[in-house]
Amino acid sequence: MRKLIVFFTTAALAAVAAPAAAQDLRSQEIVVTASRIDNDDFSDYRPAVGLRREADFLVQQVIIRGDTRDADQREEEIRAMLFGAIRAASGAGVELAQGNYIVTQVTEDNADELELSRDRRPDSEFIRFLVKAPLADTPISEAQARIEAFVEAVPEVGRAQMDISGDGTLSVVGPDNYRDAIIAQIAADSKRQADTLGDEFTVELTGLNMPVQWARSGPGEVLLFIPYEMKIVPRR
Repeated sequence: MRKLIVFFTTAALAAVAAPAAAQDLRSQEIVVTASRIDNDDFSDYRPAVGLRREADFLVQQVIIRGDTRDADQREEEIRAMLFGAIRAASGAGVELAQGNYIVTQVTEDNADELELSRDRRPDSEFIRFLVKAPLADTPISEAQARIEAFVEAVPEVGRAQMDISGDGTLSVVGPDNYRDAIIAQIAADSKRQADTLGDEFTVELTGLNMPVQWARSGPGEVLLFIPYEMKIVPRR
């Protein structure tokens, strides 16, 4: 079985859990899929003004699968390959992580938290996790190649093999840190609209208290936005 790199489509990396209310996202890393909401509502929900910026990481789901007949040996081989991947990650310029919404690093200390799952075939199990490559001043094609090379290079253990699974996505660190910059963009746009309309009309904004949202807006770019509403009303 050979490893396969899959380029971006609109499919999400995985089902994204709904965020907890009032969650502080000033330091946490968040997976960015095609949209935080259902595609049917996307164009109505997302405002025209937001902050576009380069994503922090390219994120790729990876699976280590083993089909050794003896269950104990099968798990031992899968986890030995996982530990080999953890040790090799830094030298390859990538990081191992886990999470569908908030991303956390996988280390030797917490690797046991990754659970074995039953595969579709008898006597086969797998562990699923993420491999990340930073995008700062790095073309996305280079980040993809780095992940692919890493997956190819990790030594197999027994019958355990590591493969890329599905489509890559992006992540952004601390989206709430950009709230002020987003509001500044909204304020500038609103002023332009008000100046264009003249003295007979004014602009009213609502929803600026809403949490920062995000969506992928390009191969390596994310859009951070607040779902505000702007109304044009006559001056009283």
